[in-house]
Amino acid sequence: MLFNSLQFLVFFWVVVAVYWSVPHRFRWPFLVAASCYFYMALVPAYILILFAVIMVDWVAGLWIAASEGWPRKIALWTSLAANIGILAVFKYWGFFRNASEDFAQLLGFSHASLPMLSLILPIGLSFHTFQSMSYTIEVYWKRQAPERHLGIYSLYVLFFPQMVAGPIERPQNVLHQLHEPKTFDAELFSSGLRLMLWGLFKKAVLADNLAHIADAAWTDPDAHGLGLLVSAIAFSFQILCDFWGYSDMARGSARCMGIDLMRNFDRPYMSLSVTEFWRRWHISLSSWFRDYVYIPLGGSHVAPLRRDINFLVVFTLSGFWHGADWAFVLWGTFHGAMLVFENRTGLSKGTSHAWLRHATTFCLVTFAWVLFRAGNIHATFSWFSRLVRTTDGWLPPLSPWHLGLVAALGFAAWIEAMRTRGLVARWSSLPAPLRLAVLTLFVFTVLSFGSFDARNFIYFQF
Repeated sequence: MLFNSLQFLVFFWVVVAVYWSVPHRFRWPFLVAASCYFYMALVPAYILILFAVIMVDWVAGLWIAASEGWPRKIALWTSLAANIGILAVFKYWGFFRNASEDFAQLLGFSHASLPMLSLILPIGLSFHTFQSMSYTIEVYWKRQAPERHLGIYSLYVLFFPQMVAGPIERPQNVLHQLHEPKTFDAELFSSGLRLMLWGLFKKAVLADNLAHIADAAWTDPDAHGLGLLVSAIAFSFQILCDFWGYSDMARGSARCMGIDLMRNFDRPYMSLSVTEFWRRWHISLSSWFRDYVYIPLGGSHVAPLRRDINFLVVFTLSGFWHGADWAFVLWGTFHGAMLVFENRTGLSKGTSHAWLRHATTFCLVTFAWVLFRAGNIHATFSWFSRLVRTTDGWLPPLSPWHLGLVAALGFAAWIEAMRTRGLVARWSSLPAPLRLAVLTLFVFTVLSFGSFDARNFIYFQF
């Protein structure tokens, strides 16, 4: 079920109406049932995978809390093996199969290969397995008490606003909120609706219209030169607006039920360095790798060479998390190499020559997105080979409407800047009729210029 669909609109209002109508003790089973329905609207059978993950991790959490020494470690590794194993089979089996075939042929064993599995990747598998792993790790580190209520723990994993594409929440932030009785707060509810509308604007008006420009370079074999650059920039903003829009809609819909989810983006293209970019982009994932991979490897409190290796390991794994192809591995490794370079040269610190550093960071990130958008090494090399063609005359299909799209991007950037400067407080001080008029105009704008062609969210594939 897509957030930008009529089906979700009906689903959301029914869920919210029932949620606030029933006593607190009935809310968690209702939300579990609603979340299952939400997920099963995509591929019904795959809900069984989620149930299996939930049971393994819930039992492992209790086992860890009740044990000492090696039994605790066995419980943790059982949980991690189950989560990573499911992810490996459904997401990476084809990658490992192809890699093993290539390696076998290199050694002269031309007929050696793993069996072919015809599996469809469950939507959001990478997200909810990482969220599940964070729970057992936090219980193991004794930073989170085990959740003894199976229903509440199930809701922690299944909660529909963020189960498909995050944010990847920590148990400390969400579990206690699911236990606490909620009372309806009209201001909080309206704030959630505004955030959902703002996210829909980013997705339907910005991202889905930018997609027509970004896709042109990948569907037209004659695309080259300046046209490829225009399309690359368009994709850079498309993926930002698409994923940020989803995160805002997830946070907004949860807020309408009195539940606060973490902020996942903080104006990443305003970063002065690639290092800063990763503090602002997909914050829940980057902080996950920081806390559960980078710091256990020693973090920055090691020798410089070891720190560099830690950066490369973390970002290579991050790239592999995004996709089962060498292009994603290379994309992650490139970002890791940039962090190593910036830390070695000191470019990750300071604010001098801000405009040049903003531009440089954006260009580096944009060219790295080519690997991401291509999805495989062959398409990436093809893109860069066409980029250097000298033949003139190709541009993606542009129209006067696209000037309006650029203006809308500027408007969105201005609003996000104002949000950090007390815009919400100023909004609340405006007269109610004026606020209603502005919101009505904004809804009309979204409905008039939004692209509602059931285009999926980019990060759903992960």
